[in-house]
Amino acid sequence: MPTAKEVVEAYGASWNEPDESKRRELLDLSWADDGVFEDPRDRAEGREALLKLIAGFREAIQGASIVPTSGVDEHHGLIRFTWRIDDPQGKALLEGIDFGELAPDGRIKRIVGFWGPPPAA
Repeated sequence: MPTAKEVVEAYGASWNEPDESKRRELLDLSWADDGVFEDPRDRAEGREALLKLIAGFREAIQGASIVPTSGVDEHHGLIRFTWRIDDPQGKALLEGIDFGELAPDGRIKRIVGFWGPPPAA
């Protein structure tokens, strides 16, 4: 079974992969068949819906990349990690944190993403 770090790396690489068939291969390795993705703007249920969401992201912000900004923290099948979206020139557009749950086979079952820093107290 892959480690949480390996799964998150393949998942992150899928967002940056321009080739749809390679993107699908990365998600086959990292995303549960019935996985759910949610962030402040989008929700995708299942791998096919996530593939469409990623394609839309890549179309909307052409040349952008998602860069990991932390390692993967994991316990009891739960994960968290931080990331940044960079434009083609490397300028940061958005930072965020994802929390997730792993399926019994080690692939991602659910991701809940938050954008920007937490609100002030």
